[in-house]
Amino acid sequence: MTAEANLAPAPTRICLGKVYLVGAGPGDPGLLTVKGKTLLECADVVIYDALVSPQILDLINPHAEKINAGKRRGRHSLVQEETTQLLIEKAQTQAVIVRLKGGDPFVFGRGGEEMEDLIQAGVPVEVVPGVTSGIAAPAYAGIPLTHRSHSSSVTFVTGHESAGKYRPEVNWAALAHGSETIVVYMGIHNLPHILSELQAAGLGAETPIALIRWGTRPDQEELIGTFSTIVAQMEAAEFSAPAIAVIGSVVNLHGLLSGSRPSELGVRREQ
Repeated sequence: MTAEANLAPAPTRICLGKVYLVGAGPGDPGLLTVKGKTLLECADVVIYDALVSPQILDLINPHAEKINAGKRRGRHSLVQEETTQLLIEKAQTQAVIVRLKGGDPFVFGRGGEEMEDLIQAGVPVEVVPGVTSGIAAPAYAGIPLTHRSHSSSVTFVTGHESAGKYRPEVNWAALAHGSETIVVYMGIHNLPHILSELQAAGLGAETPIALIRWGTRPDQEELIGTFSTIVAQMEAAEFSAPAIAVIGSVVNLHGLLSGSRPSELGVRREQ
């Protein structure tokens, strides 16, 4: 081999940055993990979803580029494919990128899909779990999801399924018989249909249900009722998303245990 050959430049190789899929928690900035806070403080780029609270956005490195990815029902700043492509492009600048998601990235947050796409693109990626609203919001409302006298099982389910996915829809009948507590994410818009399905499967009209909006935030609101009353209550209160629903006898504990909620939190509307 000649000296000239030894001096030949190496093939060009793109040096990628790293993407962190960080769960921001449900809203209360005190529920953000220490690792998540540290990453926000040192990130070069933060791409965040619409439901991340302003107090958490205030923790971002002031020199970082901040991009709103949106993702509220019917109002997307970026479609999913655009968000993924943006993450790949930013990683090619060798930046430290935080993909900031409300709740936990792997609980109805599309974190699994984004991580899969990034790995296929050769982008280094790491997930940083967060507190999911389906656990935190009921806790702030004084509703334990399990209790030895009420429930030994809990199921988390989406009430808003994407069109065209490659699996059957939620089997509400199976949930009605297989879980003592059901937590429904993104189900407010479809609540009448969901309740109809669960009642057809055998749950009674007096089954307790709680709707919790803006869980863990100062403006947290709750509606407590039953299958027979909750839709009318929701309409009368103009109660809308984002909210979760908790179904099961554990809801009856909210009055006894509501002192678990921080005193500055907001309004509770009852039947």
